[in-house]
Amino acid sequence: MKSIPISKSKQRTAAIDRAKVESKVKAIRNNALVSRFGSKSRWISLIYHIFVYVILIDLAFVFLYPFIYMVTTALKQPEDLLDFTIKWLPKSLAWENFYYGMQGLQFMKHLKYSVLISGLSVVGQLLSCSFIAYGFARIKFPGRELLFVLCMFTMIVPPQTIIVPLFMQYKTIGWTDSILPMVVPSFFGGGLRGALFIFIFRQLFRGLPWELEDAARVDGCGSFRVYWRIILPLTPPAIVVTALLSLVWHWNDFFEPSIYLTSEEKFTIPMMLPRLYQSLTTITGSNFEVFSLPVVMGATFVCLLPMLIVYLLLQRYFIQGVARSGLVE
Repeated sequence: MKSIPISKSKQRTAAIDRAKVESKVKAIRNNALVSRFGSKSRWISLIYHIFVYVILIDLAFVFLYPFIYMVTTALKQPEDLLDFTIKWLPKSLAWENFYYGMQGLQFMKHLKYSVLISGLSVVGQLLSCSFIAYGFARIKFPGRELLFVLCMFTMIVPPQTIIVPLFMQYKTIGWTDSILPMVVPSFFGGGLRGALFIFIFRQLFRGLPWELEDAARVDGCGSFRVYWRIILPLTPPAIVVTALLSLVWHWNDFFEPSIYLTSEEKFTIPMMLPRLYQSLTTITGSNFEVFSLPVVMGATFVCLLPMLIVYLLLQRYFIQGVARSGLVE
């Protein structure tokens, strides 16, 4: 079968049409680019986002700088500190500084008391602060608002101002040189920042529907059963926030344990940091060859490592809890 020849005029017409189509496509693309990047609102939005990210990066660096300095210094050899050409990255990584730091802290020996004080305080504040907050949020009684204001007022009272009468009180009942002065107040809504945890639970309890509580009371539940079986299980964000903050604050606390604990075998890990030089000198029999700033930074990192691990595991739940517990309202 013979092919039908196409005239030159038709070929020319087809080429012209193709060129027109391609020019229209280019024009549409150019218009899209202009409309996307050329409008004033787009440029304002772009500049705003760049400004926000620059501020966030600067703030993040301010908070991360001490941690970065601690880790990089802990990995340096003593001679690296005298080399002005070394700022961040050492010539060789000195992992033994973390080992010497653990030895100086006597980490495994004093880990028991740190875990006891922190763990028992977390349990006590979770139970007591949530129960007190339930009373402030869901039970109406005379003077409720006044008592809540007085409770919140305790947040602005520095513990240093009342440490003397507290110490005399605990000494009278024979609680000094034990973990009781740090643990027992946590089971009565006290401890470190107990009022803050009461506020967190109260904010979340107030947002729960009253129909759940009314239905439970119709079924014969009392106030305690309503709190324990209905209200408390509905507030995992507040539980996570309270547990994590209480754990970190009690773990890092140096002031109260240094007042009440006098026997070195009962010291917590943070309390051993000031005694690091003496411990390393005893262990190594050397004053200057082993003990140095890198070892101090290694010991500090070891002290913080358990809390870093806990935070990394609970980070997602912690952020959700802060967003839902009223701290950002």
